[in-house]
Amino acid sequence: MAAAWPSGPAAPEAVAAQLLGVLWLVSVTTGPWGAAAIAAAGGEETLKCEDLKLGQYICKDPKINDATQEPVNCTNYTAHVPCFPAPNVTCKDFSGNETHFTGNEVGFLKPISCRNVNGYSYKVAVALSLFLGWLGADRFYLGYPALGLLKFCTVGFCGIGSLIDFILISMQIVGPSDGSSYIIDYYGTRLTRLSITNETFRKTQLYP
Repeated sequence: MAAAWPSGPAAPEAVAAQLLGVLWLVSVTTGPWGAAAIAAAGGEETLKCEDLKLGQYICKDPKINDATQEPVNCTNYTAHVPCFPAPNVTCKDFSGNETHFTGNEVGFLKPISCRNVNGYSYKVAVALSLFLGWLGADRFYLGYPALGLLKFCTVGFCGIGSLIDFILISMQIVGPSDGSSYIIDYYGTRLTRLSITNETFRKTQLYP
């Protein structure tokens, strides 16, 4: 016996509930663990290794060194974090051997960038520039003794040099003399300067 559809217009509450249910289903089945939800619902969908390119994996947060505020085991400005493919992902190597992931195995190591630091704190540099910049303390701290002595003898170039240095250090334009980076909280606010040079090139855009 076929079910009868209601002849009158649907109530706004019912329509809203149905819409929310559809949105929830779409968000679950398309998320990084969508395969797990499909398997739990009795589905037979099995993801392939190519699906990892679509974000069907979760990577752990890097372990941060408290002293440097950079990822542990950083080598050549690169560290690696383990990534776990979603359940029901199957990968095949060049020998034809298949690996079936359940969501608990490490599938690959994702490279993340890290910086070279040498003990110079951004907070200390800004504080010295703000309160003792007229004595050249900020320049002494960052490894510029000649400029520090000049600021000390001229009282921060009559205050103008101290103001300019405070702006430059706050914007991270002036950094340590050895070329290293400031120590800044890894999950804090960092400034990234973008520039275009002759060595800059545009990566070819690939469209499906």
